[in-house]
Amino acid sequence: MHNTADTLVWLTIFGAAAVTYGLRIGGLLLASKLPKTGRFKRFMDALPGTILLSLIVPAALAAGPLGWIATLCTALCSLKTGNIFLSMVVGIVLVAVGRGYGF
Repeated sequence: MHNTADTLVWLTIFGAAAVTYGLRIGGLLLASKLPKTGRFKRFMDALPGTILLSLIVPAALAAGPLGWIATLCTALCSLKTGNIFLSMVVGIVLVAVGRGYGF
């Protein structure tokens, strides 16, 4: 015999999966109908960078000066080398070393 809470958990999981699947399929079906040139294309090309910034900037500001320095060094490393993994390692090491020294 199943508990009502168990049923609600499974309904929530299946509902979330259905919504996620629907969004993905909808995106694939609509992608062919979107403009391939002009203002909309420029907007769509810039979107990943703006999403990334919206995730990084608040965290860097909340981390204080150590976070600001690590974020700046990570960005500079990424621009200079083009290696995202190396850039992340630089940022992580800077934060770890800074925290190790009490910053």
